[in-house]
Amino acid sequence: MSLQEEIDKTRKEIKTDSYSMSIGELISLYENQEIDIHPDFQRFFRWSDYQKSSFIESILIGIPIPPIFVSQRDDGIWDVIDGLQRLSTIYEFVGILQPDGQEQEDTSFVTLQETTYLPSLKGKRWDAHDDKNNSLTQAQRLLIKRAKISVNIVAKESDEMIKYELFQRLNTGGSIATPQEVRNCILLMLNKNLYNLMRSLADRSSFKNCIALSDRLYEEQYDMELVLRFILFFDRDEASLQKLGGDVSEFLTARMREMALKKDLDSSHLERAFDVTFDMLNEAMEDDSFKRYKSANDKFVGGFLLSAYEVVALGIGYHYQNPISTDKISDSIKSIWSNSTYKKWSGAGVNAARRLPYLIPLGREVFSPS
Repeated sequence: MSLQEEIDKTRKEIKTDSYSMSIGELISLYENQEIDIHPDFQRFFRWSDYQKSSFIESILIGIPIPPIFVSQRDDGIWDVIDGLQRLSTIYEFVGILQPDGQEQEDTSFVTLQETTYLPSLKGKRWDAHDDKNNSLTQAQRLLIKRAKISVNIVAKESDEMIKYELFQRLNTGGSIATPQEVRNCILLMLNKNLYNLMRSLADRSSFKNCIALSDRLYEEQYDMELVLRFILFFDRDEASLQKLGGDVSEFLTARMREMALKKDLDSSHLERAFDVTFDMLNEAMEDDSFKRYKSANDKFVGGFLLSAYEVVALGIGYHYQNPISTDKISDSIKSIWSNSTYKKWSGAGVNAARRLPYLIPLGREVFSPS
């Protein structure tokens, strides 16, 4: 197929429409449950109250608002693909946001902060019934409600995967900090049961004890990325490991989507492998599981190392049905740090696509029960 044929074919698979809507209309859509901003996504979007105040300021002074993207479902409801933070900020400020899908008496962001061009916004609320001095006036509220936002609509006739592809491309960066946060949102749209399984695995105390991540890495959902790496790689055949190539982050996203769409996914197999692996590691090593080993003083030092995780966790997981004896785990892990293959492929400058075809088989060899 030629390039032009590929372009023509793909363009036919994407049907879109666009038009301008007032914020008042978007408020009405939300109140009538005709637009879904996915309350589950709220944990992955981290605008500060100052950023929210600056956004309201932009509306009031007439700065154009970037377009939002929605996908139309079979029932006619719009799923928000891009623009969740903008819309949720508006809904929260006017007092109608339901983060967990339930009615709430109040929300956290209701009082504006001082901003660059409108310092007098400080302390203002949408409608402070008990304090008119700190309320926006009727004219100011109408100014917000009449402001226009361009809405780009992906029609329901489009290829089903288009909205997930679009979500990934539009939400990489910006208010979402990491690729895993984007993956989490895609997974929630594709297969909420798989997302819940991964979240449950990430919350296992044995797993958390072993990885011992910083608060920042937890906030960035790195624990969920480690779970994803485990379930995608622990039993992957070595031939496919040799073909990784390119960007491992893109590989994780693509294989996760494939897994989410599987009708016959054996989640019990994944869960059992994970639990065996981290229960054993927690018993034998606790938070030394993935730290650097210093033979000179026979100590594990430093913080979590991904290369150690790729050897140790994936090696033990591969043999979960017939695992190595728990009392051999410590010595086996120590041996990795003097192994020539590990030293060659775990150093600085060796990217994941290059190291995984060597480190994963090494782990399977080191933690073989025979």
